[in-house]
Amino acid sequence: MQRLWTPWRLDYVTEAGTTAYGGCIFCEALKRPEPDPLVVHRAASAFVILNKFPYNNGHLMVVPNRHVEWLADLDAAEMTELMALTQAAERALTSVYHPHGFNVGLNLGKSAGAGVLGHLHLHVVPRWNGDTNFMSVIGEMRVLPEELPRTAERLRAAFQSVAG
Repeated sequence: MQRLWTPWRLDYVTEAGTTAYGGCIFCEALKRPEPDPLVVHRAASAFVILNKFPYNNGHLMVVPNRHVEWLADLDAAEMTELMALTQAAERALTSVYHPHGFNVGLNLGKSAGAGVLGHLHLHVVPRWNGDTNFMSVIGEMRVLPEELPRTAERLRAAFQSVAG
Protein backbone atom coordinates (compact mmCIF):
# COMPACT_ATOMS: atom_id res chain seq x y z
CA MET A 1 0.00 0.00 0.00
CA GLN A 2 1.24 3.48 -0.85
CA ARG A 3 0.33 6.65 1.03
CA LEU A 4 0.18 10.19 -0.24
CA TRP A 5 0.71 12.81 2.43
CA THR A 6 -0.92 16.26 2.11
CA PRO A 7 0.19 18.10 5.25
CA TRP A 8 -0.64 21.52 3.78
CA ARG A 9 -4.35 20.61 4.14
CA LEU A 10 -4.24 20.32 7.94
CA ASP A 11 -4.84 24.03 8.57
CA TYR A 12 -7.80 24.00 6.19
CA VAL A 13 -9.30 20.83 7.67
CA THR A 14 -8.99 22.08 11.25
CA GLU A 15 -9.83 25.78 10.79
CA ALA A 16 -11.82 26.31 7.58
CA GLY A 17 -15.17 25.63 9.23
CA THR A 18 -15.25 28.79 11.29
CA THR A 19 -15.38 32.44 10.39
CA ALA A 20 -13.01 35.12 11.59
CA TYR A 21 -15.51 35.69 14.40
CA GLY A 22 -15.71 32.02 15.38
CA GLY A 23 -19.24 31.57 14.03
CA CYS A 24 -20.60 28.96 11.65
CA ILE A 25 -19.96 29.79 7.99
CA PHE A 26 -23.28 28.25 6.93
CA CYS A 27 -25.38 30.07 9.53
CA GLU A 28 -23.65 33.35 8.66
CA ALA A 29 -24.31 32.79 4.94
CA LEU A 30 -28.03 32.57 5.75
CA LYS A 31 -28.02 35.67 7.99
CA ARG A 32 -26.48 38.11 5.50
CA PRO A 33 -28.82 40.94 4.47
CA GLU A 34 -27.68 40.52 0.88
CA PRO A 35 -27.64 36.99 -0.48
CA ASP A 36 -24.28 35.32 0.12
CA PRO A 37 -22.41 35.33 -3.20
CA LEU A 38 -21.69 31.60 -2.91
CA VAL A 39 -25.31 30.54 -2.27
CA VAL A 40 -26.76 29.28 -5.53
CA HIS A 41 -30.19 28.09 -4.35
CA ARG A 42 -32.43 28.39 -1.28
CA ALA A 43 -35.35 26.19 -0.32
CA ALA A 44 -37.66 26.03 2.71
CA SER A 45 -35.38 24.05 5.03
CA ALA A 46 -32.05 23.76 3.18
CA PHE A 47 -29.83 25.58 0.71
CA VAL A 48 -27.06 24.94 -1.82
CA ILE A 49 -23.74 26.77 -1.58
CA LEU A 50 -20.48 26.62 -3.53
CA ASN A 51 -17.50 25.29 -1.65
CA LYS A 52 -15.08 28.22 -1.21
CA PHE A 53 -12.18 25.72 -1.37
CA PRO A 54 -13.44 23.40 -4.13
CA TYR A 55 -11.95 20.13 -5.31
CA ASN A 56 -13.37 20.83 -8.78
CA ASN A 57 -15.41 23.55 -10.45
CA GLY A 58 -19.01 23.21 -9.38
CA HIS A 59 -18.18 21.63 -5.99
CA LEU A 60 -21.44 22.22 -4.11
CA MET A 61 -22.61 21.63 -0.57
CA VAL A 62 -26.25 20.98 0.34
CA VAL A 63 -26.88 22.32 3.83
CA PRO A 64 -29.89 22.29 6.18
CA ASN A 65 -30.91 25.78 7.32
CA ARG A 66 -31.06 24.54 10.89
CA HIS A 67 -27.68 24.20 12.65
CA VAL A 68 -27.54 20.44 13.29
CA GLU A 69 -24.51 18.16 13.44
CA TRP A 70 -25.87 14.70 12.60
CA LEU A 71 -28.27 13.14 10.10
CA ALA A 72 -30.17 11.78 13.10
CA ASP A 73 -30.88 15.39 14.15
CA LEU A 74 -32.89 16.13 10.98
CA ASP A 75 -36.63 15.72 10.89
CA ALA A 76 -38.25 13.86 7.99
CA ALA A 77 -39.07 17.02 6.00
CA GLU A 78 -35.51 18.34 6.33
CA MET A 79 -34.05 15.00 5.30
CA THR A 80 -36.37 14.81 2.29
CA GLU A 81 -35.46 18.32 1.17
CA LEU A 82 -31.73 17.67 1.69
CA MET A 83 -31.93 14.72 -0.69
CA ALA A 84 -34.22 16.52 -3.17
CA LEU A 85 -31.68 19.39 -3.34
CA THR A 86 -28.86 16.87 -3.79
CA GLN A 87 -30.78 15.45 -6.74
CA ALA A 88 -31.33 18.99 -8.09
CA ALA A 89 -27.60 19.68 -7.66
CA GLU A 90 -26.77 16.62 -9.74
CA ARG A 91 -29.15 17.80 -12.46
CA ALA A 92 -27.90 21.41 -12.39
CA LEU A 93 -24.25 20.37 -12.52
CA THR A 94 -24.98 17.93 -15.34
CA SER A 95 -26.72 20.62 -17.40
CA VAL A 96 -23.91 23.16 -16.89
CA TYR A 97 -20.70 21.09 -16.75
CA HIS A 98 -21.55 17.66 -18.24
CA PRO A 99 -19.43 15.68 -15.74
CA HIS A 100 -18.80 11.97 -16.22
CA GLY A 101 -19.63 11.20 -12.58
CA PHE A 102 -20.02 12.59 -9.07
CA ASN A 103 -18.68 12.15 -5.58
CA VAL A 104 -21.54 12.68 -3.14
CA GLY A 105 -20.94 12.37 0.56
CA LEU A 106 -20.94 13.44 4.16
CA ASN A 107 -18.08 13.78 6.62
CA LEU A 108 -19.72 13.53 10.03
CA GLY A 109 -17.38 14.64 12.81
CA LYS A 110 -13.78 15.79 12.92
CA SER A 111 -12.30 12.30 12.82
CA ALA A 112 -14.26 11.63 9.62
CA GLY A 113 -12.70 14.67 7.92
CA ALA A 114 -15.39 17.28 8.44
CA GLY A 115 -13.96 20.70 7.64
CA VAL A 116 -16.96 22.50 9.12
CA LEU A 117 -17.82 21.01 12.47
CA GLY A 118 -21.29 21.20 13.97
CA HIS A 119 -23.31 22.03 10.84
CA LEU A 120 -24.19 19.06 8.66
CA HIS A 121 -23.50 19.49 4.94
CA LEU A 122 -23.48 17.11 2.00
CA HIS A 123 -20.81 17.50 -0.71
CA VAL A 124 -21.63 17.11 -4.40
CA VAL A 125 -18.43 17.09 -6.47
CA PRO A 126 -18.56 16.74 -10.26
CA ARG A 127 -15.85 14.48 -11.72
CA TRP A 128 -14.48 13.91 -15.21
CA ASN A 129 -12.64 10.98 -16.78
CA GLY A 130 -8.93 11.58 -16.50
CA ASP A 131 -9.32 14.02 -13.60
CA THR A 132 -6.63 12.83 -11.24
CA ASN A 133 -6.06 16.01 -9.21
CA PHE A 134 -2.30 15.36 -9.51
CA MET A 135 -1.54 19.07 -9.04
CA SER A 136 -2.78 18.86 -5.45
CA VAL A 137 -0.27 16.13 -4.73
CA ILE A 138 2.82 17.37 -6.54
CA GLY A 139 2.26 21.11 -6.77
CA GLU A 140 0.32 21.90 -3.59
CA MET A 141 -2.37 23.62 -5.68
CA ARG A 142 -5.68 23.03 -7.39
CA VAL A 143 -6.32 23.91 -11.00
CA LEU A 144 -9.77 25.45 -11.41
CA PRO A 145 -10.56 26.89 -14.83
CA GLU A 146 -13.47 29.07 -13.67
CA GLU A 147 -13.82 31.69 -10.93
CA LEU A 148 -16.43 31.14 -8.21
CA PRO A 149 -18.65 34.15 -9.16
CA ARG A 150 -19.02 32.77 -12.70
CA THR A 151 -19.71 29.27 -11.36
CA ALA A 152 -22.40 30.69 -9.05
CA GLU A 153 -24.00 32.62 -11.90
CA ARG A 154 -24.16 29.55 -14.13
CA LEU A 155 -25.51 27.27 -11.40
CA ARG A 156 -28.16 29.74 -10.17
CA ALA A 157 -29.64 29.72 -13.67
CA ALA A 158 -29.53 25.92 -13.81
CA PHE A 159 -31.23 25.58 -10.39
CA GLN A 160 -34.07 27.80 -11.64
CA SER A 161 -34.92 25.16 -14.21
CA VAL A 162 -34.26 21.97 -12.21
CA ALA A 163 -35.53 22.92 -8.75
CA GLY A 164 -38.49 25.07 -9.69
